[in-house]
Amino acid sequence: MTANTEIEITETAPASGCCGGSSCGTGAAEQRSEGQVTTVYQVAGMTCGHCEGAIATEISTLAGVTSVKAVAATGKVTVISEAPLDEAAVRDAVDEAGYELVGLA
Repeated sequence: MTANTEIEITETAPASGCCGGSSCGTGAAEQRSEGQVTTVYQVAGMTCGHCEGAIATEISTLAGVTSVKAVAATGKVTVISEAPLDEAAVRDAVDEAGYELVGLA
């Protein structure tokens, strides 16, 4: 069984908005909610909690990111940010962690 890793940066998180859970909204790869954008990416190569943590740590360093949740079992990484993120910057962060960004989930 794989543990989910979530890193939240609370000093920049808005006071209200989406919970960030995978069951919120319509299931679209990118959703907007009062000052927040939730984007779900597909990442190849995650197999364990260490992988989840490495990816979450790298993506959380991007400007505007307030929450990252990576799930190795599905390969999905849910990112909540203050504005849409540059996909190239997300790709670079995932590459830095040692994994491959496939695209939007």
